[in-house]
Amino acid sequence: MPETSNSQEARQLVLKDPGLAAFLAWLVPGLGHIYQGRTAKGVLFLVCLMATFAYGCYLGGSRETGWGRVVYAAWDEDDTRLPFLCQIGIGLPAMPALIQASRVRNNKAPILNGFMAPPRQGDRGVGPTLDELHQKLHTYFELGTVYTMIAGLLNILAIYDAWGGPVFPEPDKKKDDEDEPEATAPADQGGDQGING
Repeated sequence: MPETSNSQEARQLVLKDPGLAAFLAWLVPGLGHIYQGRTAKGVLFLVCLMATFAYGCYLGGSRETGWGRVVYAAWDEDDTRLPFLCQIGIGLPAMPALIQASRVRNNKAPILNGFMAPPRQGDRGVGPTLDELHQKLHTYFELGTVYTMIAGLLNILAIYDAWGGPVFPEPDKKKDDEDEPEATAPADQGGDQGING
C-alpha cells in the first residue's frame, strides 16, 4: 500500500529550533507554534489558554479586593503558595505575581493597583488578608485558583508539543512476500474452466 500524501508531508515537516520554540511557548502560550509556522495551532493555544487564565483571574478578584488576587507568589512560613508552581506554567502572564511578591518582601507598596499582589500578612503588604479574600470572594477565590492552575498545566502540554513537534501515526509496514501469500487471479469468465486432473 503506497504512503498517503499526509504521511509524506509529515516526514517533510522540519521544525525550527525546538528549544527556542519551547521557551517561546512558555513565555506566551502558542508563540512557539507560531514561530514554527504552525499558526492555526498557535492561535488556538493562545486564545484558549489565555482565556482560561484571564477568566480565573477575573473570578479570583473584584473591584474591592483587587484583580487577579488568586495568582500570587508567597514563600513565607505562614503562606507557601504551591498553586503558583502550576500557574507559572502560563509564563509571562503570571510574572506580575513575582514582581509584586518581590516588592512586598522588600517592604515596598505593590504596583499596578495591587494586581496579583500577595495578601497582606501582619504588617507586610497592602490590601486584604487571605482570610478577607476568602470571606469577600467566597468560593470564587478557589475556583479562580483552579482555573489559573489548569491554564498553566495545559500550557506545559503545549510547550512539549512545541518542543517535540506533532505526533504522526506510523505508516503500515509492508510484509515480506514470503509471509503473505499472493491471491490467485480469478478464472476467465468466458473460457473453459479447465479440468482438474
